Amino acid sequence: MKIIAVDVFTLRFSYEPENRFRYAGGECTGRLTSLVKIKTDAGLEGIGSSYSHPQLVNAIISDHLSPFLLGKDPLEIERWWTANQNLTQWYGRKGAAISALGAIDIALWDIAGKAKGVSVCELLGGTRENVPVYASGLLWRDRPEDLKREARQHVSRGFRAVKMRIGKNFTYDVDAIRSVRDAIGQENRLIVDGNSRLTPESARALQPILSDANVFWLEEPFAPDNLSAFRDLKQSAQVRLAAGENEFGVQGFETLIANEAVDVIQPDCSRTGGITEAKRIATLAAKHGLGIAPHTWSDAVALTANLHLAASCSNGITVEMDQTGNPFIDDLLQEKLVLRDGSLRVPKGPGLGIALDDAVVARYAIDPSLPVPHGNYSDMVFGAEHRMDAYPYETGVLHEQR
Repeated sequence: MKIIAVDVFTLRFSYEPENRFRYAGGECTGRLTSLVKIKTDAGLEGIGSSYSHPQLVNAIISDHLSPFLLGKDPLEIERWWTANQNLTQWYGRKGAAISALGAIDIALWDIAGKAKGVSVCELLGGTRENVPVYASGLLWRDRPEDLKREARQHVSRGFRAVKMRIGKNFTYDVDAIRSVRDAIGQENRLIVDGNSRLTPESARALQPILSDANVFWLEEPFAPDNLSAFRDLKQSAQVRLAAGENEFGVQGFETLIANEAVDVIQPDCSRTGGITEAKRIATLAAKHGLGIAPHTWSDAVALTANLHLAASCSNGITVEMDQTGNPFIDDLLQEKLVLRDGSLRVPKGPGLGIALDDAVVARYAIDPSLPVPHGNYSDMVFGAEHRMDAYPYETGVLHEQR
């Protein structure tokens, strides 16, 4: 069996103005993702996902890596991961390059499962049928009542865990955390994301609030490279600390782990180098007694890859599912992922066990070689008019806010 084609697709979606959400980087106007399809002469096709700058992903895959893959055996997955990493390491041991080669890797795992008639989870040695999932939403709101309403909606749809964003200011954060906990009850899991906005002082001041609300983990309170702040906070933290969505490859996670910065790490197959590298990261985390909770903020292909990864790992805690009205999560697959009692069912079909809805792909596809239309796409912002640096975080302690 040989590879005969490697194709890249950029998908772009724009929110209606009334459905946009606000966060530390401004107002999100739309979403972007990149998909990769690899075809073989045996009629098998694999699907992969990369969450990075679309033009860079296209240039790296279409113009650089694809010619080295054509005519090759797709089942030699680790060989091609190493070869692609060697080809790109001089310009991208982190960032777009490793995310792009990760999309190829995911697609090759999909092909391998289909060729052998088993799921990716089984190829990875996993046997779990379901993995806990959390609803990822609850961005900045004007009123606590709005947060409560959204949180209740997530629970009513079958989620047993939610993730909210803080980092607006101390008063807002305290009210928001308490409001969401009140809305979902004590029986459901609450995760809090600091969006890299907290100061060491505010993170410490929030600890009793987080503890009282029985928060499962505090995610990225600081910028990803501020490891000393993570390390210092971890010594006195009253809840778990999590990070990793902005890290790339084993090398980056080795640094995170060596600094004893977190309790939970969050690799993302569509960012950190595909399933091959994410599995290595999970194995490394297990050796240090750490759990993994894959990040997903792009599309259902990435979510499915992360689902298979988590299901194959003894230290796989949960997976993230974007609930902001993202059609690349909600509509991209012919058959939706099954949510039941707070968990996602791992697809049982061969490979990733999914198929794209080609009509949805066609609806949102744009030319991957052309500049992305200006907009704020959450993690990626194009056009200076859409850039908004959030104001400084206001610190304080609780008794000063009453």
